[in-house]
Amino acid sequence: MNTLKRHAGFRPCIDLHDGQVKQIVGGTLEGSSGGLQTNFVASHDAAYFAQLYRRDGLSGGHVIKLGPGNDAAALSALAAAPGTLQLGGGVTDENARYWIDRGASKVIVTSFVFTDGELDRDRLRKLAQLVGREHLTLDLSCRRRDGEYRVVTDRWSRFSSLCVCRAVLEELAEFASEYLIHAVDVEGKRCGIDARLLNLLAEGTPISCVYAGGVAGMDDIEVIEREGGGRIDYTVGSALDIFGGDLPYTDVVKRSQRGM
Repeated sequence: MNTLKRHAGFRPCIDLHDGQVKQIVGGTLEGSSGGLQTNFVASHDAAYFAQLYRRDGLSGGHVIKLGPGNDAAALSALAAAPGTLQLGGGVTDENARYWIDRGASKVIVTSFVFTDGELDRDRLRKLAQLVGREHLTLDLSCRRRDGEYRVVTDRWSRFSSLCVCRAVLEELAEFASEYLIHAVDVEGKRCGIDARLLNLLAEGTPISCVYAGGVAGMDDIEVIEREGGGRIDYTVGSALDIFGGDLPYTDVVKRSQRGM
């Protein structure tokens, strides 16, 4: 049994698309015949949300650049809450240090460390050495295929050969200090969490791990807290009232702060 113990906490997000803060059904970013599905477009900019999260004492949140045209918005968010937000989207060995130097607490990497659907451990090792393991989050977002959870890359459109399981989670912890794992099949749909994936992560991760995908209400958060055994943090996106949903952001913050 994994011995990593702590209170499950809320990790806020700032998803950027075409320079705006949006909530998007993740599986439609690329490779979907139905096209991009957008749940919400914010009237506030990225810096506003960064300041909101900082005011409420939230750290470890994610600024995710979904495609090109988002650098300026990402920089404004990092400047508004330096050292409290992680940066993901297009991170490589050429720009990782740039984002750390501009206020990102960690960089989040996925596609860069995969080549032709295979995990490139040399690239992962190089990136960890470049920024330091403590500044690296490994995105292992996944989809179900043939009864397994397979990591997907290239905006979640391409299946890799890497399966999310205990052995992999233990091995890759050598290179990163945290995992970010979206359940892509339910991401952005507010249809409930993937409890099977959650249990797998709770049993298998030796390092900090953040689950995302499908949270519809407080009942789902309670399941994450209970079944995750305090080992899994969580993000909530489209369900929050600040992103057009019904779940009060303030309630989620208060619940998370109770365990701090």
